[in-house]
Parts: sequence; structure tokens; C-alpha cells
Amino acid sequence: MITELGHFALILAFLVAIVQMVVPLVGAHKRWPGWMAVAEPAATSQFLLTAAAFGALVHAFVTSDFSLSVVVQNSHSAKPLLYKITGTWGNHEGSMLLWVLILTLFGAMAAWFGGQLPPTLRARVLAVQSAIAVAFFAFILFTSNPFARLAVPPFDGQDLNPLLQDPGLAFHPPFLYLGYVGLSICFSFAVAALIEGRVDAAWGRWVRPWTLASWSFLTIGIGLGSWWAYYELGWGGFWFWDPVENASFMPWLFAAALLHSAIVVEKREALKSWTMLLAILAFGFSLIGTFIVRSGLLTSVHAFANDPERGVFILAILVVFTGGALTLFAARASAMQAKGVFGIVSRESALVANNILLAVSSFVVFVGTMWPLLAEMFFDRKLSVGAPFFNFAFTPFMIVLGLILPLGSMLAWKRGKVGRTARTLAPAFGLAVALAGLVWAMQTGRSLIGPIGVFLGTWLVAGTLTDLWSRTGKSGSVARLFRLPRADWGKTVAHAGLGITMLGVAGLTAWESEDIRVAQIGERFEVGAFELELVDVQEVEGPNYFSTMGEVIVRQGGDEIARLFPEKRNYPVARMPTTEAAIDYRFMRDLYVVIGDAQDNGGWVMRTYIKPLANWIWAGCIIMALGGALSLSDRRFRIATGEKKTAARAVPAE
Repeated sequence: MITELGHFALILAFLVAIVQMVVPLVGAHKRWPGWMAVAEPAATSQFLLTAAAFGALVHAFVTSDFSLSVVVQNSHSAKPLLYKITGTWGNHEGSMLLWVLILTLFGAMAAWFGGQLPPTLRARVLAVQSAIAVAFFAFILFTSNPFARLAVPPFDGQDLNPLLQDPGLAFHPPFLYLGYVGLSICFSFAVAALIEGRVDAAWGRWVRPWTLASWSFLTIGIGLGSWWAYYELGWGGFWFWDPVENASFMPWLFAAALLHSAIVVEKREALKSWTMLLAILAFGFSLIGTFIVRSGLLTSVHAFANDPERGVFILAILVVFTGGALTLFAARASAMQAKGVFGIVSRESALVANNILLAVSSFVVFVGTMWPLLAEMFFDRKLSVGAPFFNFAFTPFMIVLGLILPLGSMLAWKRGKVGRTARTLAPAFGLAVALAGLVWAMQTGRSLIGPIGVFLGTWLVAGTLTDLWSRTGKSGSVARLFRLPRADWGKTVAHAGLGITMLGVAGLTAWESEDIRVAQIGERFEVGAFELELVDVQEVEGPNYFSTMGEVIVRQGGDEIARLFPEKRNYPVARMPTTEAAIDYRFMRDLYVVIGDAQDNGGWVMRTYIKPLANWIWAGCIIMALGGALSLSDRRFRIATGEKKTAARAVPAE
């Protein structure tokens, strides 16, 4: 009964979305207040109905309702409760329902917190948001129905992909979706403003909180996915340039560019056209990511679906919304004339450079991701584009971005002076050079990655702290420092987080060491400054798997500092093995141990890695997201432009 109610709620949400797409848009065009007012209750109803449908699907997974096809394919009665719940979105159909739930959530939030928006703009934003929802409701109901029944239910299910049965991946998709689905509201604001024919400072202020929230969630989601890949896959890496990883990274880069560009629109009423284009492209690349993950055209360790028909449907959605928005953008270009004038040396110019670097680097990732497919389609050649291409083509843009970021953030608006700013940043630059020189001296004969990474990371952290301190004035009062707006603190924390992540990437890439051997039980062996001993190997039975678990004692200087339990699991229902690395997490390094297969001589294959600064990568992601949250909590973001200011602006003719 609950399943049928969920299915009915989904259909009803689809019908409400159609009404919300049409009625407010007509009302805004005709200036009919009653029709425009339909948008707000419709947005709330649409979200509540979708939440009811999603709740019904969660109930089906928790109760192991094997009359549903999606539950049979992605669950099992012996699976732990956490993974029964997360199995709801650990598949194509359920994840698409989560996708639409978050889409309608952002639409409802725009209705709840958009009271200060001009009525016509609010109605158009909610109508465009609902148009996106209509497309995805249709996609779910006609091609990916999560409530599809089986005529003869089996006794038990086929289990969830064992790689997905992990706490890190349980929370990774919701945060990721909150990020790149959240960019839909930025897209809706852009299209609504283009329809209205007005882009001004107020629009920049309205769109910034939504962009900031989406970027922060996306940062957390990408960080969780990277951490999961690090410890779960057993490869020990943090980023593999996998197509699905790239699918979330490209919108993140565009969202970062949009966030900085919207600042210029708000402060100087400049870069209007560029900001509109970024808002369209950010969500467009979210749709491209959805297409990559669900079309089956590109293979990945964590792709959701491989049905070309579904891929064609998503491709049609991508073409209609992105193509339609770009067409409207071209038609309305004359309405987005910049008012603010700025010099070549100014904060505006630095933000333009920031945007260009982020956008071009995203296109580089896009070309590397899609080129194998294009080469096969048009040239009948099978190519593989891997990490060497991405590292070579992408890294220079990030180096330049890291170099200009502290300087650009301290330049004055409209017209700045490089000399004055450079003198303020001289101590930060000197510290960065000194640390890079120290690293170079300590690792003579090794890669330049370490010194360059230490320089960039230190330069970013020290530079952004210098920027924050400079805002206290000549007195340098600590009390005044804590009275600065939260947005200033948020910017500092986010930029420092990026620097910490750069330090972690450099440390792990440049100084990682690896040891592979056949270890006998009771044998002691050295890896770097550590002594390891494989004490025992046992067969362990879990709730829905069998495990070969090793016990490893780690000593340093003769003292035991850790006891690790690496595993190799086998899931009999899914017929799939997984590697569970054992990691001793420390501030300056990780000790990473993986156990392999038994050998004929009685030993066991063991891989041991020493990973310097590994935790700094994910700590930096958390700090970046924290910076976004601090900025979002700024009072100026929570208070929309007042009615008096809005009314003073000219209302364009329809």
C-alpha cells in the first residue's frame, strides 16, 4: 500500500510541476498577481509529494520489499540497515528520485525565502525550476520508474554493489547532488533574469547565496568521494581522473567561477554577460555529468546505468535546457551592458583572470573525458586518456590560479596598485619561498612537485591571512579582526583550505613511498622509519560477507604505535571481492596497509604505503566548505535587497 501511495505521489508531483511551469510564467508575462502567486504553494506541494515518494521507496528498501524490481537488484535481507537505507540511492532509479527530490527542495526554498524578490522575477524563477523538474519527472516515470513491480517476487535480493556498502559512499551522493543539482536554481535565476531583461547588482546579491551553498555542498561531496576512493578501492590514490569523478569536478570549477563573477556583478555591475554564461554552463555541465554517469557511453568503476535509451533522454534534456538558455542569452545580450568601468590592474581584472582559468581548466577536463568517445565515434580509434594527460594539461592552470589569488584578492576595486599590494604580501611570499627552499634542500635530486606545491600552498595560506589582517586597518586590532563580516572570514577560510589541499596533494604526490612483499606470519620487516609485523591472518564472517583479515603491528623506535587490520572481503550474493585497507591516520602522514592473496610458501602478499600529508587533502576540502558556510551565514546574504531599492530600479517593458 505504501509503495502505491509513493507511486501516486510521484505522478501527482509531476502534474503539479506542469502547473507550476506554465501558470506563473503566464502570470508574470501578463502581470496577473493571482497567477504568479500559484508558484509558491505549488513549489511547496511539489517538494512534499516528491519527499513522500522518496520516503515510500526508503520504506521498501528497509522492509526488503522484493516485489519491487529496484529493491531486488540492489538489496538483500542480510544487509546492514545503513546499507539498506543507502541502497535507496545506490542505483539508477533511486538516485534519480533523490536527484528530483533535491531539485524540488531548492525550488521550495526559493519560494520560502524569496519574499523580497520582485514578484515577476520570483514567479519566473520558480517556473523555470519547475520546467527542469517536469523533464526529470518524465524521465523517471517513463524510463526509470523506481516503483516498477515484479510479477513473481524472488525470495531474496541480489545485494547492493559491495563497493557501495561503505559509510563514506553512503553520504557522498546526497552531498554531491545537493551541489550540482543545487546549481539548477542558479540556472533558473539566470534564465528568469534573461526573460525579464534585467541583470543588476540586486540580481548578483540574490544569486550568490545559492551559488555559495551549491559550491559548498559540492566541495563536501567531492571530498567524500575522493576519501572513499583512497581507502576503499585499495589503490591508495585520492584522484584517478575517472569520468564520474570528472563529472562532478567540472561543475565545481564552473561554480567557483560563477561565485567570484557574481561578486563583480553585485559590487560593480560589471561582467553581467559572463556571469549569465557561467550560470548556464555550471548547470549545463551538471547535466553533462548526469549524461556521462547514466548513458553507458563511458565506463567507470561507479557509473550508475548503461542504457543508451536513457542516455538519449538525458541528452535531449541537456540540449533543450542548455541550448534554449544559450539561445535566450544570445537574444538578450544587449540588455546586459556593463555599468562599472575598471582598469587592467584591479580586483575586477583579477576576478576575470580567476574566471578564465577556472573555466578553461574545466573545458580541459571535459575534452580529456570525452575525447575517447569522440575518437571512437568519428575516427574509429580506441584511445585512452589517463592521468598523465590531465596532470600535464590541468596542473598549469591551477599553478597560475594559486599564484594570482592572494594578490588579486587584495587589489582595490576599479583601480589598484600592484606595488602597494606586493609590499603588503612580501612577508607571505618570503615565507613561501623559504619553505620551498627548505623542502628543495631536504629532497635534493627528487621531483619539483614537492617544492612547488609547498610554495603554492604556503603562499595561499599566508597570503589570505595577510589579506584578512590588512582589513583591520593600520592599527591591526585583534578586536577589530573579530568584528569583520563573516563573508571576509569565509573567503579567508575557503582560500586557506585550497592552499592546505594543495599542500596535501604535493606531499602525497612527491614523497609517497611503497613497499610490496610476501610477508610470513611472525616476520618483521622495515618500511621507511617503521617496523611492521604480520601477527596473524584469520577468516572472519560478516553480516553479508566473508573476510580474510590480517593483524599487523606497527612499531617505531621499538615502541608499538598502531595495530592494523587489513581485510580482503568476498560478498557471496554479489559474487564480488573488495579490498579494505587498514590505515593509521596521523597529522603528517598515513601508514596504509593492504593484504593480498595467500602464497604457496605460506606467506601473504602485503602492500605498505607511507603517504605524507594525505589527510591534508580532505582537511582542506572540509575547510573550504566551512569557509562557504561562514560566508553563507553572513547577515548580508540573509537579507535580500529592500523593496525601496528594488522599486527605484526601472522595470523593463515586456
